[in-house]
Amino acid sequence: MTSSRWPYVTPGIADDLFERLPGIPMSKREVRVLLLSQMRLKSNSVIWDIGAGTGTIPIEVGLLCSQGTVIAVERDEDVANLIRRNCELFGVQNVLVVEGSAPDCLADLHPAPDCIIVEGGRPIKVVLETAWAHLSGGGNIVATAASLDQLYAISEAFAALQVRNVEVVQSSINRLERRGNQQTLAALNPIFVLSGEKLE
Repeated sequence: MTSSRWPYVTPGIADDLFERLPGIPMSKREVRVLLLSQMRLKSNSVIWDIGAGTGTIPIEVGLLCSQGTVIAVERDEDVANLIRRNCELFGVQNVLVVEGSAPDCLADLHPAPDCIIVEGGRPIKVVLETAWAHLSGGGNIVATAASLDQLYAISEAFAALQVRNVEVVQSSINRLERRGNQQTLAALNPIFVLSGEKLE
């Protein structure tokens, strides 16, 4: 599925095409492409995005998985409405935005996911444990960490849950920027991406 706002089948929507709110995090384009590559999506996948923020991942996935369903979980009403506005901008209709706090709201989500991406939620270990219980056999889990503390907590949770085929990748991305008369490479904040499988 394509959108008039992003008329391509290639993932990696330009950041400035999304509506934003001050202080609300957004997965940058290059990190988004990395996340999508770890999700192992199919055209009819069911994806839960916990801590969906600006909604960049749900929109990318909604466009890629035209027969699938994306459930975007966000606890803040204003941020949930931001995701809805971005879905409207891109004409994405297969994203359901759920206002609720993980892990408490996860028991009410249906259908069961083939892939879960955890981009937020506290405490992270409990969120991961609860999400894992709902993940279909053979499904994939992906989590992001912006700090060593988060990386350690997610790694511990993955070990306790016996997540299989675990991969850990750290992004190291620089973008060309113009500063005055100079062009320079500016680094994006590094993100750890952890992923793995739930065996049947």
